[in-house]
Amino acid sequence: MRKLKMIVAYDGTDFSGFQRQPDRRTVQGALEEVLSRITREPVQVTGAGRTDAGVHAWGQVIHFDTTSRIPLSRWLRVMNVALPRDMAVRRVEEVPLSFHARKDACWKRYRYTLDNRPVPDVFTRRFRTRWKGPPLKVDRMRQAAHMLIGTHDFTSFSSAKSPVVNRVRTLYRCQVWQPEKGVVAVEVAGNGFLYNMVRIIAGTLSEVGAGMLEPNAVREILDARNRARGGKTLSPEGLTMMEVGYNPWEETEGEHR
Repeated sequence: MRKLKMIVAYDGTDFSGFQRQPDRRTVQGALEEVLSRITREPVQVTGAGRTDAGVHAWGQVIHFDTTSRIPLSRWLRVMNVALPRDMAVRRVEEVPLSFHARKDACWKRYRYTLDNRPVPDVFTRRFRTRWKGPPLKVDRMRQAAHMLIGTHDFTSFSSAKSPVVNRVRTLYRCQVWQPEKGVVAVEVAGNGFLYNMVRIIAGTLSEVGAGMLEPNAVREILDARNRARGGKTLSPEGLTMMEVGYNPWEETEGEHR
């Protein structure tokens, strides 16, 4: 028996999320179907996180056990020939049998991208959320973003439907920048994320950037621990899981890449 770890990228538009669901096209289901066919044995995949329907990944991490003797050097080509066109394996390595993609993760990094231009780019619309409100002022968003860094109770920034009791999480990074004119990116890294947390953070910061909220209001929203006080939950297409880390966080990790 051996255990393989893969870094997987996918366009989440046509998936009903990561987690396997009956009669639905999912990332886990597609991976397991291809892996089972390649190895000629039932394969069960475990992911570092469960992305929602429409959410993308550049650095999703999975692991699976197999008795297959396919050489490590061949896995990348074999997988990328067999996978559908909206998925790709970026890296493959053999890991100790004790490795667990989710339980061993120390942090995750997500990016939310907004198209703030009068004329949106139709060729990137699957990966950016169109902001239809007033123009976004990045300096205001940065002031507010800084207040979210650290250990806080993020109840105001998580779905009210979430059954999780402990909503304390630590954000190591919360940055806002413009990768190109008229495009605004919000990037967060933390030790864990609540349901819809990144999309609500991006929605709240967008309202600050549009002048609908003052930057200091973010601190009051945090303290309120009330979902009704936070900004709206933005749609999923702008969100991408960028990276999962298995060593303690260092601020040089994944710098705007």
